[in-house]
Amino acid sequence: QVQLVESGGGLVQAGGSLRLSCAASGSGFNVKVMAWYRQAPGKERELVALLTSSGDTNYADSVKGRFTISRDNAPKTMWMEMNSLDPEDTAVYYCNFVIQQYGSRNKWDYWGRGTQVTVSS
Repeated sequence: QVQLVESGGGLVQAGGSLRLSCAASGSGFNVKVMAWYRQAPGKERELVALLTSSGDTNYADSVKGRFTISRDNAPKTMWMEMNSLDPEDTAVYYCNFVIQQYGSRNKWDYWGRGTQVTVSS
């Protein structure tokens, strides 16, 4: 059973920084895609940043140049460095892994429970 555990959220003043992490437990799988999503109150969940197994990245326009997604070599752990935070970045941040079990062609989505990021003005 794969589980994703996030950490690193919190309260920060505008202009500050936070680093989120997401770690996968379990074994016997490859992580094909790692991503961060966020959902602000009253808004739909949106993609913030994505990192593929080949190293390609994609960022929402609103965070380009401020957020950086990275991973370890396993890869089982993902981070997102968030700089120059703005109150508009306030949301619950969710990590998402697309995982393929060894010997299977199927891919499965796994989600963390979310971590709150609050940016005060």
